[in-house]
Amino acid sequence: MKKIFKYFGVFLSVALLGAAACTPSEIEESADLGLGIKTFFPTKVVAGQPMTINGSGFSDVREIVFPDGVTVTNFELVGGEMIRVTAPSGISAAGGKLIVRSADDEAESLQELSLGKTVISGYSKQDGESITGGEQLTIYGQDLEFISSVELLDPDGNPLILQDEDFYRKGTSSVIITLPRKVFEGTFIGKVYTFDGREFPLPELAYEPASDGGGHWETIKTSIWKNDGSHGKVSWSSDYRFASETNKTGEEIYAIPDDIWAKMKSGTFYMLFKNEGGDQGVDIRITTGWWSTTWTGGDFFLGNERIVDNEDGTYSLAIDFAGDPILDVIDVQHLLLTGDRYTPLELYFAEDVWVEGGGHMEIVKTSLWKGDGSAGAVSWSGSYRFGLDGHDGNNECIATFPQEIWDKLKSETFYLLLSATDPQIRVTTGWWSTTWAGKDFQPGNDERLVDNGDGTWTLEVNLSGDPILDVLDDQHLLFTGDRYTPLEIFFQEEVWVEGEGGPKEVPFWEGDGSVGGVSWNGTYRFGLEGHDGNNECITTLPQDVWDKVKSATFYLLLQATDPQIRVTTGWWSTTWAGKDFQPGNDERLVDNGDGTWTLEVNLSGDPILDVLDDQHLLFTGDRYTPLKLYFLE
Repeated sequence: MKKIFKYFGVFLSVALLGAAACTPSEIEESADLGLGIKTFFPTKVVAGQPMTINGSGFSDVREIVFPDGVTVTNFELVGGEMIRVTAPSGISAAGGKLIVRSADDEAESLQELSLGKTVISGYSKQDGESITGGEQLTIYGQDLEFISSVELLDPDGNPLILQDEDFYRKGTSSVIITLPRKVFEGTFIGKVYTFDGREFPLPELAYEPASDGGGHWETIKTSIWKNDGSHGKVSWSSDYRFASETNKTGEEIYAIPDDIWAKMKSGTFYMLFKNEGGDQGVDIRITTGWWSTTWTGGDFFLGNERIVDNEDGTYSLAIDFAGDPILDVIDVQHLLLTGDRYTPLELYFAEDVWVEGGGHMEIVKTSLWKGDGSAGAVSWSGSYRFGLDGHDGNNECIATFPQEIWDKLKSETFYLLLSATDPQIRVTTGWWSTTWAGKDFQPGNDERLVDNGDGTWTLEVNLSGDPILDVLDDQHLLFTGDRYTPLEIFFQEEVWVEGEGGPKEVPFWEGDGSVGGVSWNGTYRFGLEGHDGNNECITTLPQDVWDKVKSATFYLLLQATDPQIRVTTGWWSTTWAGKDFQPGNDERLVDNGDGTWTLEVNLSGDPILDVLDDQHLLFTGDRYTPLKLYFLE
């Protein structure tokens, strides 16, 4: 579920996260603060959604009060500075402040919490149209970050649930769903579900499974016109006028061939543009050269469902004139892009086409720097400083990069891998003069900082458009803060690779059905070779596999309807994660929808590791039968 926050986390208020010039002594003093809320995330919620509250003095908090007086007493304290809580039902639609209360004190947030409400305004396919397995369907609307799943039909006509983690989002106003290649062949109405239990119907579409020959969908971009750099920002000007070849007058910036002009009038095309207004945003008007007729009758602003943030400093506006009065006059009066605070960069078509042949999308990682451990942990130090080749006269940088890599770091997304439990990360300059994003990154305050679940974290960094770029060449790039060790800096990109893809199951135990179900017994016990003197284990594992079980993620496949699963030791002394797993109480237990369930297990960092070699690993509990243990590779 945490993925749904990725695209609106950047709007969090940062006023309470501390000034950019905060010193170590000031940080130490903050530990002595009384009860207080610094920030919470997300700032817009629906009922049933997990939240994180950061602040101070939380150890004695007894209740949390949401807008309209809704009180919650069931929450998780993480030290004295973090609370995890689920947003309750009944929050005021008007929103308001959060309050935390102890026995003798209370604190109110400066930020306001707002209540989300998903509205679906349209789809990229309409009733009666056909759609093929593997094709994409776009949902338009507002507050779409709260869409949790989509229900279709599998080839046999049974419900097929697509989960939110597989959706592609570039904002809160559009969601792109890629259909499975194998779907029910026929016409039906699918369903869209939200995290707060609401349901919306999909259009009634005619579904067809993809062909068996293999292949993939690919977006083909066809340019109509490109800005060569000689035309600047729109400021209610008439510069960006386009005409057909037949109706050109010499006033237009470009005369478009008649066949292309006809295609623009009958289908969707796109305008790529740059935001020149900063926080003020853009004001886009699509009208005629006579300023007589405005497409849709109004202007477009950032946040409109037709505008997509490309996350590289540019945006795309989808334009479709079908049924609009502008079509009656556009041939003679031309097409004009006007408004304020933006620069048109390109007009183009974009079409999804099916490319025959097997293959898969694969994430390719390119490492730029890896730590060897010699520089140690960050504790408000200046050790992890990186620079441009030739700009490190004092030899202060831990590494420097050639011009082409440095330029890519400044313009594209890159990642910092780090080892930590509770990091505080500041991305700044070697002069400590400018902090990227104007804040420090800590667990729970920004979705760009991701817990990998194995003792490492990944911070997604994109410096484009940030003031840090004005000084970076001379002042270097510094990763500082507290309580973490940088391990690697890398790029990653998704590329198409021919052939079969995806992780494969590598079993290290499979049941033969002879042992039966679990009912608080000690049957499904696994041990390290040479450590089972009493022959109690169902099987023992070689040292290399046992080490991997202790350090990497593995999976338990089980058969059940309503399982209760405890992962413990053969001595019943230590339970992994300190709890039993049951349907609905942890996202690591997944219903596969076919009478089986999968439990994702990662023992790293858990107290069970201190005794596992001698006490074995036991799967017990009630109402299930283990079928297989496996890794994904």
